[in-house]
Amino acid sequence: MLRTDRADNNVPLSKTCGRRSNAVSDINFIIMSAMNPQIQAFFDAATGTVTYVVHDGRDCAIIDPVLDYDPRSGRTATTSADAVVAFVRDHGLTPVWLLETHAHADHLSAAPYLKQVLGGRIAIGSHIADVQQAFARVFPQAPGVRREFDHLIAPDEVLTIGTLQLQALHVPGHTPADLAYRIGDAVFVGDTLFMPDVGSARCDFPGGCAATLYRSVRRLLALPPATRLFMCHDYPPAGRPARWETTVAEQRAHNIHMHDGVTEQQFVEMRTRRDATLPMPVLILPAIQVNISAGQLPEAEANGVRYLKIPLDAF
Repeated sequence: MLRTDRADNNVPLSKTCGRRSNAVSDINFIIMSAMNPQIQAFFDAATGTVTYVVHDGRDCAIIDPVLDYDPRSGRTATTSADAVVAFVRDHGLTPVWLLETHAHADHLSAAPYLKQVLGGRIAIGSHIADVQQAFARVFPQAPGVRREFDHLIAPDEVLTIGTLQLQALHVPGHTPADLAYRIGDAVFVGDTLFMPDVGSARCDFPGGCAATLYRSVRRLLALPPATRLFMCHDYPPAGRPARWETTVAEQRAHNIHMHDGVTEQQFVEMRTRRDATLPMPVLILPAIQVNISAGQLPEAEANGVRYLKIPLDAF
């Protein structure tokens, strides 16, 4: 765990294999920049995922919580989530929001567990409906998202966390529904960027688009240079410990895929070649069917056992 107590231009997205994101008003940027959150990070080494508790000393939001899952045994556990619970309780915080940056393919969400134990409302970007529809062919039993998520966040919508305001930036490309969350001088970028020596997120999932991701990232990198960027994942090269905080300036200077000077065409060509070599994430089949339903696990069958579905020859 690492505690880090401490963004204004927009680059609009074109309609090329994606949707246009609404411009954010300058006045919202000015107001939000004055409110810098306290941030606690929890790194899950098994999935490379970082969960964040973002707070003002009283109220908090929990971003991208992880439910432990062993694909070999099918066992779930709440070890990672319980570390978050302990921190929230130890600091006397009240969870207001349980936020997903997108429907993750690399871990199961612990949001329902945290809601049961701590309270709070589970929310994700409104374009999650597009992701659910993309997977409806293989997971037709998936329920309607509005019955599972407590709130669907519109692009550029502002949420309140006590004295803090959070602005949801629609940053599609990895999936159609990705959001980044901007709170004061901090932005939680989800699966858009990784640390500069790792690069960018893949774009070959249903509804993904490398050109759209390029424009989403350029929107984030148009924020002030000192803006802090918090990654959803880190997959560190050999010899480097895991890290998840960087800045706009560092990304613009050093990101191996998206530094200043890389054109959209160059990025799309690189990302397309690279994605063609990547294997499917180990947990994509269990994770997607759970996460598009707000992290709800299947109901138990007559024998008292819950089952995930693994589609054969569907991908």
